[in-house]
Amino acid sequence: MTQVFNFSAGPAVLPRDVLLQVQQELTDWHGSGMCVMEMSHRGREFTQIIHEAEADLRQLLAIPADYKVLFMQGGAHFQFGMLPLNLARQDDTVDYVNTGHWSKIAIKEARRFANVNIAASSEDRHFTYVPDEAGWKRTAGAAYLHYCSNETIGGVEFPFIPDSGDVPLICDMSSNILSKPVDISKFGLIYAGAQKNIGPSGLTLAIVREDLLGRARPETPTMLDYKVHADGESLYNTPPTFGIYVAGLVFKWLLSQGGVKGIEQRNIEKASLLYETIDASNGFYSSPVDKPYRSRMNVAFTLKDEKLDDAFLEGAKARDLLQLKGHRAVGGMRASIYNAMTVEGVRALTDYMREFAGSKG
Repeated sequence: MTQVFNFSAGPAVLPRDVLLQVQQELTDWHGSGMCVMEMSHRGREFTQIIHEAEADLRQLLAIPADYKVLFMQGGAHFQFGMLPLNLARQDDTVDYVNTGHWSKIAIKEARRFANVNIAASSEDRHFTYVPDEAGWKRTAGAAYLHYCSNETIGGVEFPFIPDSGDVPLICDMSSNILSKPVDISKFGLIYAGAQKNIGPSGLTLAIVREDLLGRARPETPTMLDYKVHADGESLYNTPPTFGIYVAGLVFKWLLSQGGVKGIEQRNIEKASLLYETIDASNGFYSSPVDKPYRSRMNVAFTLKDEKLDDAFLEGAKARDLLQLKGHRAVGGMRASIYNAMTVEGVRALTDYMREFAGSKG
């Protein structure tokens, strides 16, 4: 396998050990003579796979017993509509915190099904910070409070869990789930697309407190009802079996790395290396995000002269540093350094950044 360092925001890099195990087991999973993609989702073999995946995830995140773990499809986009259909009536008000691109899309979808109150927004400064919680304008009796814990495109990450009181707290945790410990009991529901820190695209994870099940509106399509998936133990329909299998291997890999506490220390080291390089460049590189809210997962940065962008990317590619171009909505560069990105990969990037700045600065 060619060794490159893939900084893609998603689908993103997977642990090399996991990929090698997938390769080894591809045509014959544990002596079954079958690839996981060929197995019945109700057969003994896949039942073992999904049960182990759930058990390992529960261990990693210390998920309380009164929460259901759901393996679903449709990505976070599907969840944007599922939430109000399951947790709010048409005349209810739902509170949203707007901190970037994915918050805005979630808000747009929620407005189709409920009254949306923007409790706080950082749009006034181009989504470069998280608004101070003390100034949030919440709705008394809101059906839920929603936020995105890490905005992949802008590189903004919440350094705290909001206090929602008696209102169910909902979080889009797609791009930083499993990157650090989190108190699941503070949330009503967490959802995450798999393609950043969990596994292949096509799989979506939801962790739902049991008392929030069974609230779907009568007109809710069957496949959009959380209770249907919970009652069916994620097997109401044919799930993304191969994605669940790979996710299970990633969970085992994380456990071998010391769990989320262990991986958090590595993530802090990687992010520190990259931000220190940016800050020490005398303005050649800059991060638009206020320091307290800089993401550990998605490091967005710009060059002092955008005319150098193409040369920077070409030089990076020549050194096998891939997928560094920023999102079209914001431009610049973005290095996504999820759990599976190695410290070695980040060091290779920072070495190149210093070299490039030295030759072009």
